[in-house]
Amino acid sequence: MLKLGVNIDHVATLREARYRGQIRGEPSPVEAALVCERAGAHGITAHLREDRRHILDRDVRELRERISTRFNLEMAIAPEIIALALSLKPDIVCLVPEKRQELTTEGGLDVVGQEAALKEVCSRFRDAGIEVSLFIAPDPLQISASARVGAQFVELHTGAYAEHFHQKLERNAEIERLVSGAEQAYELGLQVNAGHGLNLENLPLLHVVPHMVELNIGHSLVSRAVFVGLERAVKEMLGVMNGYPG
Repeated sequence: MLKLGVNIDHVATLREARYRGQIRGEPSPVEAALVCERAGAHGITAHLREDRRHILDRDVRELRERISTRFNLEMAIAPEIIALALSLKPDIVCLVPEKRQELTTEGGLDVVGQEAALKEVCSRFRDAGIEVSLFIAPDPLQISASARVGAQFVELHTGAYAEHFHQKLERNAEIERLVSGAEQAYELGLQVNAGHGLNLENLPLLHVVPHMVELNIGHSLVSRAVFVGLERAVKEMLGVMNGYPG
């Protein structure tokens, strides 16, 4: 069964637009996470950025205490965030690149260029009993490096696929890259997640990508929830995911 991890960052973005710097505010990303769980989500994802633009330290601590599904903490390999993650002990961390000026994570992690540092970080998390996923482009060199550094998962960046979804040739090329990347990762002993830019329209074609364990989806779910509510938005996404052959 293909699992759904709901990224709640954009709920926090809406809160911070009105209540930044205040102790309380709405909507609560933690309450949103609980709604997603009740709707059938298999896990909750939150990205604690260095600039704390949306998710805050108090959010991740409360999430760790209150959610009952798998907690995935997205993070850069910044010492402060690493220390917090080691104390918090999420079920899994997803290491991502992070640039202050970007609106959202724009590209995959350069594992090849940071292999020594990532190997050390993966070792620290492994010793703490925390699984590690690396958010990478479906590139053969990056996938091979991900296996070498000791990650258990890769999350294949589907942003280019989503961006070119309405351009058939480019879209099909991206699907081929994702299929090849998933097969390579599986052969190397890595488990395969995917995410970025996925929605109800473009997700069905990804059923051809083999070996996927979980999809991490956020913005499209929160956007859809504006019109139909978060519980229904999650159930609709789960419906589209149903029947994935694996």
